[in-house]
Amino acid sequence: MTGAPDSNPAFLGVEVSATGRRWTGPGPDEQRLAEAIAQRARLPLPVANVLAARGVAPEDAAGFLDPSLRDLLPDPLSLRDMGVAAARFVQAARKGDRIAVFADYDVDGGASAALLLTWLRAMGRQATLYIPDRIDEGYGPNVPAMQQLGAAHDLILCVDCGTLSHDPIAAAGCDVVVLDHHLGAETLPPALAVVNPNRQDEDGALGHLCAAGVVFLMLVEANRQLRAEGVQGPDLMALLDLVALATVADVAPLVGVNRALVRRGLAVMARRERPGLVALADVARMDQAPTPYGLGFVLGPRVNAGGRIGQADLGARLLATADPMEAAALAARLDALNTERREIEARVREEAMAQAEARGVDGPLVWAAGEGWHPGVVGIVAARLKEAYGRPAVVIGLDGDEGKGSARSVAGVDLGAAVQRVAAEGLLLKGGGHRMAAGLTVARDRIGAAMDRLADLLARQGAGTAGAQALRIDGLIAPQAATVELIEQIEQAGPFGAAAPAPRFALAGQVVTDVRRMGEAHLRVTFGAGPARLEAVAFNAFTGPLGSLLSAGGAGRFHVAGRVEINAWGGRRRVQLRLDDAARA
Repeated sequence: MTGAPDSNPAFLGVEVSATGRRWTGPGPDEQRLAEAIAQRARLPLPVANVLAARGVAPEDAAGFLDPSLRDLLPDPLSLRDMGVAAARFVQAARKGDRIAVFADYDVDGGASAALLLTWLRAMGRQATLYIPDRIDEGYGPNVPAMQQLGAAHDLILCVDCGTLSHDPIAAAGCDVVVLDHHLGAETLPPALAVVNPNRQDEDGALGHLCAAGVVFLMLVEANRQLRAEGVQGPDLMALLDLVALATVADVAPLVGVNRALVRRGLAVMARRERPGLVALADVARMDQAPTPYGLGFVLGPRVNAGGRIGQADLGARLLATADPMEAAALAARLDALNTERREIEARVREEAMAQAEARGVDGPLVWAAGEGWHPGVVGIVAARLKEAYGRPAVVIGLDGDEGKGSARSVAGVDLGAAVQRVAAEGLLLKGGGHRMAAGLTVARDRIGAAMDRLADLLARQGAGTAGAQALRIDGLIAPQAATVELIEQIEQAGPFGAAAPAPRFALAGQVVTDVRRMGEAHLRVTFGAGPARLEAVAFNAFTGPLGSLLSAGGAGRFHVAGRVEINAWGGRRRVQLRLDDAARA
C-alpha cells in the first residue's frame, strides 16, 4: 500500500520496519467507531476494527456480517436496454431461435458464456459457443466471425465484449445483444441492446460489476419475464459459483452486491455440483473449502490458460459442461497448459522487469515491449510489474509492425479511460478496458509516443506521486485472543479481495522461539510459548530482510504484523499468522 504521509503517529511506533515500511493504523475517528460497533453490536474489538475500516455504522454491523443477496441485488431494469435484452433472449429460448454466444477468452468471458449455456440447457435449448483466438483474431467481435455467425443464427449474444465493436456488429445481419462491462464510447454499436453499467449514459452505480454479474442480472430479469407468463425459469442461485469465480478472477471490487454474490457463490461451489469446477479443483489439488484466493490464484489461472496459450474455448467449455468425463479431460488439459504458461510467463517477466528498470520505474507508468513476447502472458506480466513497482504497468508483445499489449492499474487510477483517450487521439490503433485493466494495439514506431502520452494522462490522476510506503494495520491482537472462533468471526466481514483487502493485525513485543526455512524460500516462525504460542509463515521471505531480522533475533522482542488465518492442514484446524512484516520492539 502506498499513500501520502500519515499525520497520525506510526502504529506501535514503527517508522521503518524490516521491509522499509511505516506502519499506519486507524485514526481517532475510526477507533471511536470501532469501539461503538463493539459495544452496540457486542462484537470482539478486532471484528469491530475491520467493520470500522469499511465505514460500517454500528446499526448496520449485523447486516454487513450476513449480507442478503435479496436485499443487495439491484433491479436489473435499472440498467439501460435490460428489458429489451431479456425479452429478446426469452423470446429466442421460447421459440427455439438459433442462438450464438460470442465471449471473451478470459475467465469472465468464459463464465458469462457458461451462465447462458447452462440456463438455456435447463430450458431445453442449445447454443453455439464462439471464443475468438487471442493471436489470430484478438479481443472482441470481428467482422468475419460475426458475418459467419449471423448467417447461421437468429440472435448473437456478445458477453464481456462488444461495447466498442461497431463494424463487426453492423456486419452480423441478425439481432445482437451486448452484455458487457468495459468502458463505452460516446456512441454505441448498432446492436438491439447494449447492457453495460459502464456505458457513458449510465450513472456508474453498478460499474463495479464484471460481465458475469451483468449476465446474471439479465437472467434474473429473464426469469421474471417468464414468471409473468406463468413459466418457471431455471434455478439462478445454482449459477452463483460461476458469478463468484468471474468476479474474483476479474479483480472486480468485492463491495456492495459483488460481496454478496461472491459469498453466496462460494457456498454454492463448496457443494461441488458443477462438473467443470469439481474436476478443476481436483486436478489443482484443492482440498479445502473454496476461498477468494483459490478462485483468483488457483482456479482462475487454469481456466484462463486455454485462452492464453492453447485452445481459446477450453475454459468456457469446462465451465459449461454437464459431463464429468468431459470435465476431467478438459481440466487435465488446462492444468497442463497452465504449467506451460507459467514457464513462458517467467521468461517474459524477467526480460520485462530488466527493461523497465533500465528505463526507470519512478514515473507514473512502468512499461516494457519485447519481440515475440507471447500475447497470452503480457497481461499477467503487466500485473507483476504493477505489484513490484506500485504503478500502472503496460507490457507489449511485438510482432511485425505492431505490438499488442495489456495494462494493469493501481487503486484510484482509471487506466481504461486513459487508454481509450490515447486511442481516440490516434496514438494507438485501438484500445479500451475498464478502470483496473486494459488492452491495446499500437504501431511499432509509435510505442514511445503512445506510452509518453499515457504516462502524462496517468500522472494527472496522481499515478506515481505516492509518498513513502506504508503498511496498513487494522488493529492490535494478542496471541491468546487469536482463536479459531475469532478468525471465523473476522471472516464474516469478507470475502476479502479487490477493494476489500484482508485485514492485517499487529502483535506487540513477540519473542521468537523458533525460526526455520520452509521449502526453497519460505520462512516458518514460532512466537512465544504455552498459551501465547503462535505459528507464523512468511512466503518468499527466507533470504529477504524479514528473514534476516527474525533469524538473527536472539533474545530480542519484535512487533509483527500479518493476517491471522485458519490452517486446516491434515484435518486439524489451528490459527496461523501469515507474516507480512516485523520490527524490533
